[in-house]
Amino acid sequence: MTVRGIDVSSYQPSSYPTAGLDFVFVKATEGTSYINPRMTAQAAHARRNGLITGFYHFLRPGDMKAQAAYFVEKCASAADDPLFADWEDAGVSCAQKDAFLAEVRRLRGATHRVGLYCNLDYWKNRDTTGNAGDALWIADYVPAGRPRIKAKWLFHQHTDRPLDTNLGNFADRAALRAWATGTTAPPSRPSTPAATYTVRAGDTLSAIAARYGTTVAKLAAANHLDNPNRIYAGQTLKIVK
Repeated sequence: MTVRGIDVSSYQPSSYPTAGLDFVFVKATEGTSYINPRMTAQAAHARRNGLITGFYHFLRPGDMKAQAAYFVEKCASAADDPLFADWEDAGVSCAQKDAFLAEVRRLRGATHRVGLYCNLDYWKNRDTTGNAGDALWIADYVPAGRPRIKAKWLFHQHTDRPLDTNLGNFADRAALRAWATGTTAPPSRPSTPAATYTVRAGDTLSAIAARYGTTVAKLAAANHLDNPNRIYAGQTLKIVK
């Protein structure tokens, strides 16, 4: 196993070292009121460096359907980015965790892998269903690739120093990309974000450009936008780099 990555949140800078990495998982949201202010820039940095990019939502007690909707609407995801539930709050039950996974799968399962992050204690002592969606991302600070569980896992967070560092249970980056895209073989060329993007309420062209590693000028030209400050929810934009 040679696939390595990190996960980042607002505690890390928008730009971070990527040498030797294959993937980055970015904190997107928490509950129904928090968005990582560095999320878009952190994800764009990963994409610019050719890394598989994913996002996670920190579960809080409350309405799981509302949290799932908040997550998928606010995270800076593109098609094929893995999406994870971060289950660490003792006030969130196993049933609620499962409900969140089910709702994210309903909302985005056709275009995204949906998985679970939790630590060893939660998986062994709080989980009662063995449900991790498409991927178990387990935190256990032991040698990389040797988490102390019997369940199938795909990602292992094995240290938090100097950053949260992970190993992916894949032969190489191409195999990870093939899993993320749902293909049986690696694509002939590195996959890129979707060729089009549907504008959501609150979007700006500058944020969309940063999300896809392009510029406002290129998007405005490709979409014949006379005024880059005027885009509307539901509008389909062509993504160019």
